[in-house]
Amino acid sequence: MTTSADETTLTVSEAAEEVGLSAYTLRWYEQEGLVSPIGRDSAGRRRYTRDDVCWLELLTRLRRTGMPVRDMRRYAELARLGDQTLGARRELFEAHRERVLARIAELEEDLRMLDYKIDLYRRAERELQARQDSAEVPA
Repeated sequence: MTTSADETTLTVSEAAEEVGLSAYTLRWYEQEGLVSPIGRDSAGRRRYTRDDVCWLELLTRLRRTGMPVRDMRRYAELARLGDQTLGARRELFEAHRERVLARIAELEEDLRMLDYKIDLYRRAERELQARQDSAEVPA
């Protein structure tokens, strides 16, 4: 596949910077079937279209939210098959959403513990400072 001369495209480095991944990761995504074959310029270099970058942004969010690569690959396969897979894609996202919500709940619990410990240390520091201040006052 080659890209159209009038379409604005990005090099692998530019696309990588835009989506926050390394050029190596972009190439790996393509090798793993997560990305459809990327268009090439006349010199054979990858050229990423706006649609390619949007797809990469979705993959980045899926990965960042903990979706396993095998599920990402399955999603990419389903998407390439077209509209007859809409239900399967929705189900895949619904299952992932439940895992994300469970992880958020765990993180909220962890955050409450951190807040508790921070408050505990702040109170202990104030008490220590008060004791030190009272010890410095001449009797």
